Amino acid sequence: MSRRREFLPEDLPSAGGVRRPEAPSTDEIIVFGKVIGAYGLRGAIKLYPFVDDLEVWARLPEWRLGHGEGARKDSGWLDFRVLRCVARNRLLIAEFEGLTDRGAVENLRGMLAGIPRDELPAPGKNEFYWADLIDLDVENLKGQPLGRVLGLIETPANDVLRVSGNEDRERLLPFVASVVLDVDRIRRKIRVDWEADW
Repeated sequence: MSRRREFLPEDLPSAGGVRRPEAPSTDEIIVFGKVIGAYGLRGAIKLYPFVDDLEVWARLPEWRLGHGEGARKDSGWLDFRVLRCVARNRLLIAEFEGLTDRGAVENLRGMLAGIPRDELPAPGKNEFYWADLIDLDVENLKGQPLGRVLGLIETPANDVLRVSGNEDRERLLPFVASVVLDVDRIRRKIRVDWEADW
């Protein structure tokens, strides 16, 4: 089972851990990386991505850059038309319309790159954006509620769902096909092969 990984501004490591974002809206900006500096002399940027599938994200025609004051489109995000973008050494190297020198690009260092939720590339079959899994109810094969998804943890082996119920106990469930049997975003439920007392 694969997933598309992306972070909301609230999910960045500097924010002190994963927080529960509000319900998704079409005005929401999904952050997919952070500008880490200039590249070359002609005004290109180096972006550290928070996502998989760099080639997909490199094809986006427009990016929004901002400092992450809020996840809303109208909260200080600047629009940039992408002239060229390539994936190189696990980074994205992008050139924007109107930025032609290294000095102008240096001012963008530390800014977050995002796009509105309604412009996200469609996930493939059995792929999910992390933000779409947050707050879904989790139940086992016996119909017992295990709690809600608080967040996800990326590990080298597989992603892990952080699930918590009313008993203030957090469960960590591997996000693999043998455990996560069904994700129903319409009904907002995840069905898992996991016992309530584990």
